Amino acid sequence: MSAPLVFITGASSGIGQALAARFLRGGFRLALVARRTLEVQAWLREQGVAQGAAEVCAVDVRDVGALVTAAQLCMKNQGTPDVVIANAGISVGMDSADYADIEVMRSTLETNVLGLAATFHPFIEPMRARGSGRLVGVASVAGIRGLPGHAAYCASKAAAISYCESLRGELRGSGVKVVTLTPGYIDTPLTRKNRYSMPFLMPVDRFADRAFAVIEAGRSYRVIPWQMGVVAKVLRALPNPLFDRLMAGRPRKRRSGE
Repeated sequence: MSAPLVFITGASSGIGQALAARFLRGGFRLALVARRTLEVQAWLREQGVAQGAAEVCAVDVRDVGALVTAAQLCMKNQGTPDVVIANAGISVGMDSADYADIEVMRSTLETNVLGLAATFHPFIEPMRARGSGRLVGVASVAGIRGLPGHAAYCASKAAAISYCESLRGELRGSGVKVVTLTPGYIDTPLTRKNRYSMPFLMPVDRFADRAFAVIEAGRSYRVIPWQMGVVAKVLRALPNPLFDRLMAGRPRKRRSGE
């Protein structure tokens, strides 16, 4: 119980699993939340994680009540985490002209925005009372400009960036740091489904190493890899007519069922 504790959502694969591995190497105990808990437990056995060093809870972050209950159970059994990482997210293409895709947007926003806020909620007051902690939101460079066919995902990640910025201001001076991680293209099962080029694609383990350093330092905002931060700033500065021409004909994110 003397080792620090990290609470991570979306821990069954990809960025969430890589972050869990990196924090484990950093001497942290793990509290892992995922829908696919059998995969998480199998991974923990493969890693040789000692009994008591990790707990796993099956929760869909869209279920706010279940997520809050899981957080409270974590604090009861393991103590208040030192780091909370709201990583759970989905990425599906959409076409607003298709009625079914409005539900895709609802599900994306519930997971990527409401799920993020609900992940942080139970820990804010305990961390504030203690005077320390890290609340980490995993956003995306896709939140910086809207991409055709990516409306739900881009909107959700733009909201995540703004939400974390607002929360950072609210917790200023409390000792609780809010960290916004903004990944570019990271090699995960999610991005392998993309049908377009992915510049500066980064291995997920390397991303986890860099993210760990950013979190430990309590940085407020970081794009990883840094090259995508430069690309994002350039795209943000482009006049709309030029940006629209550049995006015309670009392959779109796969929609549900594709």
